[in-house]
Amino acid sequence: MPANGNAALFFVDRHAAAGRGGRLAFVDPARRLTYDALRAESAHFAAGLAAEGIGRERRVALALLDTVDFPIAFWGAIRAGVVPVPVNTLLTPDQTAYILADSRAEALIVSTPLLPALRPLLSALPDLRRIVLVAPDGAPVTSECPREVGWADFLGPAGGAIPDPVACSPDEVAFWLYSSGSTGQPKGARHVHSSLRATADTYAAQVLGIRPDDLMFSAAKLFFAYGLGNGMTFPMSVGAATVLLPDRPTPDAVLATLASFQPSIFGGVPTLYAGLVAHPGLSQGAGSARLRRCISAGEALPEAVGTRWTETVGVEILDGLGSTEMLHIFLSNAPGAVRYGTTGRAVPGYEVRIVDPDGRDVPDGDPGELIVRGQSAADGYWNQREKSRLTFRGEWTWTGDTYVREPDGSYRYCGRADDMMKVGGIWVSPFEVEGALVAHPAVLEAAVVGQQDADGLTKPKAFLVLRPDFAGTPAAILREELKALAQERIGVWKYPRWVEVTDSLPKTATGKIQRFKLREGGP
Repeated sequence: MPANGNAALFFVDRHAAAGRGGRLAFVDPARRLTYDALRAESAHFAAGLAAEGIGRERRVALALLDTVDFPIAFWGAIRAGVVPVPVNTLLTPDQTAYILADSRAEALIVSTPLLPALRPLLSALPDLRRIVLVAPDGAPVTSECPREVGWADFLGPAGGAIPDPVACSPDEVAFWLYSSGSTGQPKGARHVHSSLRATADTYAAQVLGIRPDDLMFSAAKLFFAYGLGNGMTFPMSVGAATVLLPDRPTPDAVLATLASFQPSIFGGVPTLYAGLVAHPGLSQGAGSARLRRCISAGEALPEAVGTRWTETVGVEILDGLGSTEMLHIFLSNAPGAVRYGTTGRAVPGYEVRIVDPDGRDVPDGDPGELIVRGQSAADGYWNQREKSRLTFRGEWTWTGDTYVREPDGSYRYCGRADDMMKVGGIWVSPFEVEGALVAHPAVLEAAVVGQQDADGLTKPKAFLVLRPDFAGTPAAILREELKALAQERIGVWKYPRWVEVTDSLPKTATGKIQRFKLREGGP
């Protein structure tokens, strides 16, 4: 590592020094940004922070849609030694206010469409001194509120020499990412400067195989770990470019973006892939003649969804497992070696184990908790000492995911530790049952939980979202068909005893199914 370990040197300034500053870095529906422009604009943002008296190791929250302003603010804070805290733009106002209060952010950089819902809560945050308003299309913004300022007025003056990023240790905290909070309030994971380079050198280089001529499109947003790597640090590690979509990534919007910009790499999540394979407009290349690689994370990808995608699009999906705590994917299928229904093998640079509650390794084929060791692990949770101790144990991070290791060395997801159920004395993975159910042509999404029958014994219950053309199918008919399908594919005792059709499944703001809500009483 260089004497100055500030991540902005590697991801931003290095390209200008190597003569790549004129290359495209980011493009959104309204604007384009080269590496030279990103370096200059991020320096102006850093100057704006200094003018506000926001110094090193203080926090600024980024509640920004995916436009070129996000990387400017993120890298501008990092080059100043200030800690950016990306905020999930799909959270409720109360959840966002919780993150602002918990992080003690001194400034909020916010896209104007998000501000009206947040404004009533911001006056109760004593640490928040400045609110910077950003229009998604780059239009000028003004405000009469003393705490609010438009983006252009906040930035430091243009022109003049661009100072180097402040000198930082590679082990210094660079940014925070809040967990999705699927079972409680979000937790702020503190990541150091070197973690970004670690994920680029491992997954991006050795699995994804990203190249300087790639154009990346990540439907997963920049505000959480998977999207941050996909849409920002991975392309920037090689001087490639990213197309940004500020709107919600519906199947229609995603297909339109693929057709319009012709990206070569696409990053999605299982729920989106399920919606895309059900879309009548999906075709070869998903609309992009350049598409060469697709990846998935966030939840395990059902085998049936992956198979349908490859048959229709002609490109494999590299399904992987990552986490906020590990910053990006550390377990993944590899190009040319995809086994749908598994999460592949450890990414080079990471080590994984499956252990019992006492930390002892379990035999192949037995379920246990997956733990991982690698250089991108977070430094811990902010103000969550006990949870930090339970998750980060020495060099190992305990994921809370239940896995089995198969004889060929690949890993198969079983569910979160508290989602597993015992049926007839045998452990049953809800994800395994869900994977069998979504193979039925009528099923778009499935979630399975344990429910007690009249005798007090636990049996699987399925909640289903149907494809539009099967919306009128009676649940009783579906139950018999799904029972036969599950018995054929995964075992005679694992089929759902109850089937409930619903319009949607409860999910976190990052798309993960909240099975605990289904156990508590339904969608």
